[in-house]
Amino acid sequence: MSWHPDNAEAPQPPHDAATFLRFTIRAIPFGIVCFGSLAVLILLRYPERWIYGMRRPFTPYLTQFVCRAFFAITGIRFAASGVPMKTRGAIIANHSSWIDIFTLHVTKRVYYVSKAEVRGWFGIGWLARATGTIFINRVRGEAKQHEEVLRDRLTLGHKLLFFPEGTSTDAMHVLPFKTTLFAAFFDPALRDILSVQPVSVIYRAPPGKEAEFYGWWGEMSFGWHLIKVLGAARQGSVEVIYHPPLRVADYPDRKALARASEGVVRQGMPEERRLL
Repeated sequence: MSWHPDNAEAPQPPHDAATFLRFTIRAIPFGIVCFGSLAVLILLRYPERWIYGMRRPFTPYLTQFVCRAFFAITGIRFAASGVPMKTRGAIIANHSSWIDIFTLHVTKRVYYVSKAEVRGWFGIGWLARATGTIFINRVRGEAKQHEEVLRDRLTLGHKLLFFPEGTSTDAMHVLPFKTTLFAAFFDPALRDILSVQPVSVIYRAPPGKEAEFYGWWGEMSFGWHLIKVLGAARQGSVEVIYHPPLRVADYPDRKALARASEGVVRQGMPEERRLL
């Protein structure tokens, strides 16, 4: 039977007092770092936009600082291998959790492509808007408009990052990649100069916890999962594997590029996580 967030259980047992205490101890300093940096970013954004337009040469460093602080404060161990690409294009990765937002920003300054609902999330929605995230509605009738927005950002030289699965998972599976967003890479003016870099993100649970500990899926509450992660007595780890980039020009269409990207990401996962 294929795994899918719609047919998977997302258990949410009550948290104990110790979990809330640990959550508070970690959440307060991270909140200070996060929203203090957000205030500085807002102050810098106007002169940056006035001088450089949408190119934003400075504020992405603040975002990267916040993401690195997340791991320092929570105690989740981070490791990366491979080389983040320097050529123009996009990074694509499997999607396990809201934690991916921090994970994939540690070693590379990127601009996320996210579902529109994230715009309204408390805290993370503010950060996403401030850092130039591209929000899209997953509606077939808006596909052409989304393609134009992505093309414009790619033309500016922005390194985009998106999750082709279209949803987060239990961190133990890679879902089939949706192909719609890959269409922007095949614009005649960009196709020959763009690359797509597949990235495998592997979460490993804290000792004694369920393997899906960091996964966030189905109807699982964001607040509940945030408290669970920040309130853990011991933390696990995350590994990011940057695979060799795929040249867009080497593929005939978006479907072929999506299949190739999915195959690379899936192959980079531990063997037991490669199947649906």
